[in-house]
Amino acid sequence: MKHTLPLLYTIILLCLGVNCSAQNWKVKTERAEYIHRAIKQVTDVMVYDIYSPPVTSRTYAYVSVAGYETLIQNSENYLSLAGQLHGLTPIPVPDKDKEYSPALAAVHAILATGKPLVISEERIGSFEKALFEEFKASGMPAEVFDYSLVYGQQVADHIMAWARKDNYKNTRSLPQYRVRNDAASWKPTPPAYIKAIEPHWNRLRTFLIDSAEQFKPVPPPAFSTDTNSVFYKDALQVYTQVKGNTTEQIDIAKFWDCNPFKMNVRGHVMYATKKISPNGHWMNITRLVCQKADADALQSAEAYAALAVTLADCFISCWDEKYRSVVIRPETYINQYIDPTWLPVLQTPPFPEYTSGHSVVSSGASVMLAKLFGQKFSFADSSEVEFGLPVRHFASFLEAANEAAISRLYGGIHYMPAIKYGQEEGFAIGGYFAERLRTRREKPAKEF
Repeated sequence: MKHTLPLLYTIILLCLGVNCSAQNWKVKTERAEYIHRAIKQVTDVMVYDIYSPPVTSRTYAYVSVAGYETLIQNSENYLSLAGQLHGLTPIPVPDKDKEYSPALAAVHAILATGKPLVISEERIGSFEKALFEEFKASGMPAEVFDYSLVYGQQVADHIMAWARKDNYKNTRSLPQYRVRNDAASWKPTPPAYIKAIEPHWNRLRTFLIDSAEQFKPVPPPAFSTDTNSVFYKDALQVYTQVKGNTTEQIDIAKFWDCNPFKMNVRGHVMYATKKISPNGHWMNITRLVCQKADADALQSAEAYAALAVTLADCFISCWDEKYRSVVIRPETYINQYIDPTWLPVLQTPPFPEYTSGHSVVSSGASVMLAKLFGQKFSFADSSEVEFGLPVRHFASFLEAANEAAISRLYGGIHYMPAIKYGQEEGFAIGGYFAERLRTRREKPAKEF
């Protein structure tokens, strides 16, 4: 009898040890870093594929919602976006009798949604394959691994079925924008004279706002070449600002450039420089903020999804106005009516001037991120380090948004009305999302 109890204790301890060992994979896998890496991979592929800002906004929205909807299945505190976002029906629920890894399922949902939305699918495929090996190496049981992929694919299929009904495909077959001959309208700009980007973007289904025109800004100042007119004075302000830029102002302009396709000319040689879009910059800020706040996988997915759908509607609204007013760019106007030798700091983007896209989306982003992380959340923005630019520090999201907006004046690519009214447009859309988009049963905002 004296040997019975020690033997029993040994058996119990061994069983507990086996159980602890079996669960170690959860400690290794259920981490926010996997969500961040998946989103970053989508960013890198879109940079490689040279996706325009509007198209990146659409892609980010669908992949981010896919990740969020996958992860909320194990939480009672988070709310589905189904029934809130236009056209999104309830997501398939996981089989209650099967164990799975929420992080692996979410990563697969993000990447499986991303593949059909990019050109270089093989780059996502290679990344995903390597990531799968990390999950397997964690000790995750084979049946858990397999069902995680099954469920992630179910979510991705559901999201893609939703995406296919947003009218994007129909806009691919619509006629390209025809440049107008009048003096007031936008014209392609040097050095590449690229045709107008996404002139029919306002026809896409919005995500939360009622329509592309819901937050229609005030009309831009009337075109005029009269030196006493408002328009001429706005152009002269751009001209004067660029000629008198400080080193700091030039640095700010370059930091927020976010031009996915800059054409460089060296003699007879032309080559492109690829960078992140305004969306990519703010999505990366979200990663940095989540890491500083020590946000878990679900909190991080929430931040990405809430931001991404806000950005997507900001672009639909902004592009609606761009091709309604088709305002001439400062470079074209200044070269023709003020100084034919003048050049902007930044390369002029290939679409009409009013309103400023970065002003709209940055303002909208700042409102949503402030809702999630607080008004006074400070952060170091290293988003541009990989493109050769130093870190910039901000005391709040609003400070960053204001700098992004004014960077367009320093860069010589926007007049002040496009910046001012673009910010008003973005703040209004951001406020609309912050008030109506519900991700938690309790209020998520807090000061970190």
